[in-house]
Amino acid sequence: MPLAPRVFAIALLCASGSSALAHAFLDHAVPAVGSTVHGAPTSIRVWFTQDIEPAFSTIKLQDAKGVELAAADKAVDPSDRSLMQLPVPPLGPGTYRVKWRVLSIDSHVTEGDFTFNVAP
Repeated sequence: MPLAPRVFAIALLCASGSSALAHAFLDHAVPAVGSTVHGAPTSIRVWFTQDIEPAFSTIKLQDAKGVELAAADKAVDPSDRSLMQLPVPPLGPGTYRVKWRVLSIDSHVTEGDFTFNVAP
């Protein structure tokens, strides 16, 4: 293979790798993804792999039936813009789903969800 196509192929691979890293993906959360907690949390905290844009990012908490329990008071932490928090009402035992959709500061949108359980 001539040198020019090889250089182009390497440049293309490098460019595609860096664009994949430009998205804000879920890094970790409290309560942890898939965890069972003893004692209901008073807030949900989700960290992302990149800073997020507060005005265009959402987080919601739903019960096992899909009823939305909290969404309106979400906030991105001003001292750590990769952290979004959501205060939640008192939770009883059961399974809860956290749904998020974020816009990273470089304009890429990602979304996802996870569950956690509150033990009796």
